[in-house]
Amino acid sequence: MNTRVPRGRPAWVNTALVSTASLVLAFAVAMIIMVVTDAEIMAKYAYFVARPSDALEATFGKIVLTFKAMYVGSLGSWTAFTETTAEAAPLIAAGLGVALAFRAGLFNIGAQGQAVMGALVGAYLGFSVKGLPVFLHLPLVLLVGVLMGALWGGLVGLLKARTGAHEVILTIMMNYVAANILSYLLKQPFMRQPGAANPIAPVLEWSATLPRIAGARLHLGFALALLAALGCWWLLERTKLGLRLQAVGLNPDAAATAGTSVGRVTFVTMGLAGGLAGLGGLIIVTAPVMLTSYPPQLTVSIIGTLGFDAITVALLGRSRPIGVVLAGLLFGALKASRASMVVIANTPKQLVDLIQALIVLLVAAPAFVIWLLPFLKERRRRTARTARKEAKA
Repeated sequence: MNTRVPRGRPAWVNTALVSTASLVLAFAVAMIIMVVTDAEIMAKYAYFVARPSDALEATFGKIVLTFKAMYVGSLGSWTAFTETTAEAAPLIAAGLGVALAFRAGLFNIGAQGQAVMGALVGAYLGFSVKGLPVFLHLPLVLLVGVLMGALWGGLVGLLKARTGAHEVILTIMMNYVAANILSYLLKQPFMRQPGAANPIAPVLEWSATLPRIAGARLHLGFALALLAALGCWWLLERTKLGLRLQAVGLNPDAAATAGTSVGRVTFVTMGLAGGLAGLGGLIIVTAPVMLTSYPPQLTVSIIGTLGFDAITVALLGRSRPIGVVLAGLLFGALKASRASMVVIANTPKQLVDLIQALIVLLVAAPAFVIWLLPFLKERRRRTARTARKEAKA
């Protein structure tokens, strides 16, 4: 009598399937909204019964043209590909900071503030320190900026470990503090470019600029982001600290019973997460732009929504270093294709933000995705005992 127990899908396969399904659903919903809000296409649906081919051709053509524009803007040429890597680099670095905290059971909503502080200190050292060679100046900027981000994140970890305050509230408040510090300092003479009407910092010294390939935007920051991902993988999979970090994330009470200092792990994890987010901010302020070969000048809005986009990247990457890299490249490609979508497909650039929002919504609710697509539901594994009982019956 055959009592072989059927094996279920591995956990990583289920995760990959749900994440892929979430992406497909997000793009599908975004395409539907794009078509519905296009007045020219909807006018053809007014006589759909009489001539359905007009509406269907217009709909299909719009969708195909939009995806073509995405491809042209992100992967259609060497320049486009390097634009994707440039957009992805800070997302990967900051996303790793959020993902690392997630693995420890911590919700690091403060990547925005950590990136701001890292960028602020790095930019100041970049334009105020003069005369240093690039092999000294650039490492100084990167090291101090990462340490500032680590300090900003570590402070949250310390407060949580000592007082029990919730990290979500702490990180949100620290975001506001960082934003206001940046706004205040940019109005001071030592941080403001002389003669500028708006609060803007001076241009960074060339020696504080990330090296890049001539004629492209592929720069050292992308390599640093990949090295950070490799370092996070090594930390989580090959070190005792990584094992303790994951143990605390799974069950802090059990980890404490086993002898792990939960407070120490919380402090160290938030410090590392802040350093990674600070690296993301540093990449933005030290990466050269295509036209001038110099980084953009520091302003109150230079970081944009990096910290919040990093949460999206970490969620889509399922808090795994390789997943974060792939998710960062995807969102980098979407951001790089904004201009081509407007020019080629006449698609609003806000469509990229809509796709991101839908991905967050669906990735954060895997049960909803599985409910929509029942074939993704994993069948419960039968134990050997259950299999024997069923065979006897």
